[in-house]
Amino acid sequence: MMKIKISVVLAVLIAFGVSSCYVNKHPHGHVPPGQAKKVHGDKSAKEYAPGQQKHKRGKGNNR
Repeated sequence: MMKIKISVVLAVLIAFGVSSCYVNKHPHGHVPPGQAKKVHGDKSAKEYAPGQQKHKRGKGNNR
């Protein structure tokens, strides 16, 4: 009877430990602006910075 209780408690602890794992992955393969600059061979990382991306996405933007 004692072995069953220990087994149940151990199983609950293992299940809790596994379920609390969290992996922070970017779904779009995000890389820092400086690394993207190196990959593409550019001299400036400005085009790859998150704040600069809005200029490329807008419709009718003539910049």
